[in-house]
Amino acid sequence: MISMPPGERDLHAYVDHQLSDADRHLVESYLAGNAEVAAQVRAWQHDAQQLRAALSGALQQPANPQLDPAMIRQRVTRQSRRHLASAAMLLIAVSIGGLGGWQARQMTLVSAPLPMTDAMQAYRLIAQQGILPADYKVSDDGDMQGWLDRYFSQAQRLPNLTAAGYNPISGRLLSTEQGPAAMVVYEDRSGHKISFYVRPPGPKNFLLPRGSRSDGELQAEYWSGAGYNYAMVSPSDTPAAQMLKQTLKF
Repeated sequence: MISMPPGERDLHAYVDHQLSDADRHLVESYLAGNAEVAAQVRAWQHDAQQLRAALSGALQQPANPQLDPAMIRQRVTRQSRRHLASAAMLLIAVSIGGLGGWQARQMTLVSAPLPMTDAMQAYRLIAQQGILPADYKVSDDGDMQGWLDRYFSQAQRLPNLTAAGYNPISGRLLSTEQGPAAMVVYEDRSGHKISFYVRPPGPKNFLLPRGSRSDGELQAEYWSGAGYNYAMVSPSDTPAAQMLKQTLKF
């Protein structure tokens, strides 16, 4: 049973319907007497619904062939049916943890989920498409690190990209199956954007080695530290991708 008052992770578990009936009733009783916290929880619930709806629509578009059902079926056949076709349905609200149900762990041929897929999808939805508004903008009071510390006080500091011409401009909270996540968007004077993404490693404590990968038009640099997983995401055809890959040390 959770303790009162509920912590950040307890509230996200409530939003994600992961609490027992007893714990859910406790949280609901607490929210009934705490209007400010209740408003934040309602905002998270609304975000999760918007993300699911947005991604559901995005997956029906032909713009990203990697997510086209026909391409998924072909890829599954080429890989000797090692994965379920549904494993390629990339959702943030049902992120890597949900995709962990690829059933690969129970199959003879095991293939690990691609790291930080949720970070790359978040970049597409927020930095590229602008589907969700920012929870925080630097113009509010200029302290992006302070905003992030309110939710991830033990996480690593935001990377300082000033020398490369990038400054943090906005932040967004997200709810994933691994737990609460946050994405900070950086922008240069030309309007090019890169993102910093942080979330917990999930119930199975899946920490990441330092690495990088591409997915369509995006490049991600990822790593773990201080009990969290991180990713820096940028378009792969810009100087920012090479800058993140070759010069930044996390």
